[in-house]
Amino acid sequence: MQKWVEDELKYLDLGDKRLNRRLKFSIDLLSQSPTASIPEACGGDWAATKGLYRFWGNDSVKAKDIIKAHSKRVLDRIDEHSVILSIQDNTDADFTAHSSTTGLGYLAKSYLAGLKVQNNMVVSPNGVPLGLLWQQVWTRDIKEFGKKHKRHQKDIKDKESYYWLKGFQATQKLIPEHITQVTIADREADIFEFFALPRRPNDHLLIRATHNRRIEHPDKYLWDAIRKTEVKGKRTIEVGRRKDQPPREAELSVRFMTITILPPIRLKDNYAPIEVQVILAEEENPPENIEAISWLIITTLPVNSFEDAVQIIIWYSYRWLIERFHYVLKSGCKLEELQLQTGERLQRALATYSIVAWRLLWLIYESRLNPDMQCDTVLEEDEWKVLCIEMHNRGILKEIPTKPPSLQEAVKYIAILGGFLARKSDGNPGVKTLWRGYRKLQEKVGFWRALRNSNIS
Repeated sequence: MQKWVEDELKYLDLGDKRLNRRLKFSIDLLSQSPTASIPEACGGDWAATKGLYRFWGNDSVKAKDIIKAHSKRVLDRIDEHSVILSIQDNTDADFTAHSSTTGLGYLAKSYLAGLKVQNNMVVSPNGVPLGLLWQQVWTRDIKEFGKKHKRHQKDIKDKESYYWLKGFQATQKLIPEHITQVTIADREADIFEFFALPRRPNDHLLIRATHNRRIEHPDKYLWDAIRKTEVKGKRTIEVGRRKDQPPREAELSVRFMTITILPPIRLKDNYAPIEVQVILAEEENPPENIEAISWLIITTLPVNSFEDAVQIIIWYSYRWLIERFHYVLKSGCKLEELQLQTGERLQRALATYSIVAWRLLWLIYESRLNPDMQCDTVLEEDEWKVLCIEMHNRGILKEIPTKPPSLQEAVKYIAILGGFLARKSDGNPGVKTLWRGYRKLQEKVGFWRALRNSNIS
C-alpha cells in the first residue's frame, strides 16, 4: 500500500478494523488507476473488485465518516498556515443514464437524475489544494420539480441556498480561531443572509457579486457607484484554464471602495445594513474571441490599499481550483460512469473518489510551489526509479540518476508518459495528462515488481 494512503487516513475510524483496511486498500487501488473502470483498477482481480463493491454497499459505512477522516488530516496541514482559503462550490453528479439506480433526485428542468454535491476545499494562500474540509450531498424531491418560481417565498433555511451558509458554519467550527479563514465563492453565494451571518473576528467572506444591490450612496445601486470610482491601478494575474480556453495572463484595471449594502426589501424588517468592501477588477483588452474578465467582488476583508485589493483578486482567482477538482472527480475519475444500485452507495463512492481526486490535484500544484523538493516525498522508490528508467529509454535522460529527481521534474516525466510534449511553449502539464501518465506509471511499476518477485532470472 502506498505510504500516502496510510498517512492520509491515519485518523480513520469506521468502527471496524476490517472496514478501515478495505477503504485504504480501495483508495490505494483507485489512486493508482484513477481513470480505469473498477475491474481494471482492481487489476482484473475478481475478489478485489467484489470487495470494493461490497464496501460501497455496506450500510454501516457512512460517507461522512470517510470525509471526516480525510478532513482531520486536512486540519493538520491547515495548522502550518496563519491564513487559509476555504473555497466553496456545488456540482451535479449526473446518473441519468443508469435508470436502475434508486435514491436519486432531479437535477434540472429536463429532469436529469443524480446527486447534488456541495464541497468546501481548503487551499493555501499560495494556491495549493490542502483537501476537503466539508462535503454535503443531497437529493431533490421530485415533488418539488417545477416549483422554482416559488423559491422566493421560502425562508433561507428551506432553500438550497442554505448549503452555502451551512458550509461556512461547519468550517467555523473546525478551523482553529487563531487561523484566518477566507471563504471564497462564486455568484451563487451572493446571498444577503450569508453576509449577515455571525462571524468570528478571523473569519471573512470573499464573494463574487451577481446582484446589483441597493446601497447607502447617492448612486443608490452598487454597479453605478463602483464604476464611478477611479481606477486605482492595474495588475496582471494568471488565469486558469476555462472550458476550452487555455491558461493565460490577464491585465486587470482595479477599482475599490467601502460601501454599505441594504437588505432586500423582503428582508428589511429582519436585517440591518452591512458595511463591506467592494472591488471591481476588469479586463479592458482581452485576447480575440476571449470573454473579458469582469469580477465584482464583495468582501468583509479590510481593503486599505491597492496592494490589499490585488491580494484579494489573486485569492479569488484560486476559486477555479475547486472547478478543476470537480473536473478531475467526474471526467478523470469517471464518477458518473459508476453503476451502483443506490444513491447511498454512490455517496460512499463519491467520498472515496474525492480523496483520490484531491491527491491528483495536490500533486500538480505542490510541484509548482516546491519544484526543488525531492520527489521521494511523494513517490515511492520503485515509482521514481521506474519513471527515470522510462525517461532514459526515451532519450530524455542521458543517465539513470541514483538519487530522486525533483518533484517538478518527476511531475513533468509523469505527464510525458500521459502524452505531454514538454515543449517550451507548452507551459505546465494539466490534470488530464498527469492522471493518464500516472496510470501508465503504475502499470509499469506493477510489471517491474512482478518481474522482480518472480523466479525469472
